[in-house]
Amino acid sequence: MLKIITAIALFICSLMSAQNVNLTVSVSGLKNNTGVVKVGLYNSEGTFLKSIYKSITSEIKNNSATVTFVGIPKGEYGISTYQDENSNGKLDKNMMGIPSEDFACSNDAKGFMGPPKYEDAKFNINKDSKIDIKFNN
Repeated sequence: MLKIITAIALFICSLMSAQNVNLTVSVSGLKNNTGVVKVGLYNSEGTFLKSIYKSITSEIKNNSATVTFVGIPKGEYGISTYQDENSNGKLDKNMMGIPSEDFACSNDAKGFMGPPKYEDAKFNINKDSKIDIKFNN
């Protein structure tokens, strides 16, 4: 009986892990190697640019950085990333609320008279994937 329960438990665990994927994000076009790159992964329109699902910080080398989100569920996501030049852990903004540090989003989503929209930044992943994001300085 114990063998059957163990076999069932292992089968269920393997099914659960099969639903997860890895997402590698390559960020290029940074203007210098100062500070760090912060990459935020969002899993819904309601949380986009408000509440990060997962976040990774990376060193900058040769004006680029690469991070990998490991074991995330298959599905729809959006990414925002910025160069935290002063390493204070936040996207600095000027008096008008406009970012003063370089940032970019997946699918090269850009805002018009406001931040980029999730609709423009979203993408689906159902297997291990790689996304390239290029900063346009």
